[in-house]
Amino acid sequence: FCPESYGYLLKNTCKIPFFCFNLMVDEVTKTWEEALEHCRETHTDLTSLNSETEQRLALSEIQHDHITERVWIGLRFLGDRWLWVDGDPLVYEAWPEGDQEHQCPLRKRCGALTKEGHWENWDCEEKVHFICY
Repeated sequence: FCPESYGYLLKNTCKIPFFCFNLMVDEVTKTWEEALEHCRETHTDLTSLNSETEQRLALSEIQHDHITERVWIGLRFLGDRWLWVDGDPLVYEAWPEGDQEHQCPLRKRCGALTKEGHWENWDCEEKVHFICY
């Protein structure tokens, strides 16, 4: 049985929605800018995390001893707001509860994902691992 909203592909076969999210944690550490350039040259971009599902998938990729405590994601503070470098809207957020440091960062203007599952504004010149997609 195929629900009407899924539509039919062939007789007795239905199209079922799926979710594809391919992430790659690189084995080297780089500054945020170096990571961005590397991802754009070898993959697509630094990753955007647009939902709790994407956040959980990214977390599962960084839970290894050889990965730094935080990894770069494609989040950058430009002008007066945080933006994803690939142009995706910032609809999902995972800043730690009560954290206000990210609201007006003076120096730490690049976004990182911690192994605890929170976003951090971090110094862009630090060399950490990063996630491309």
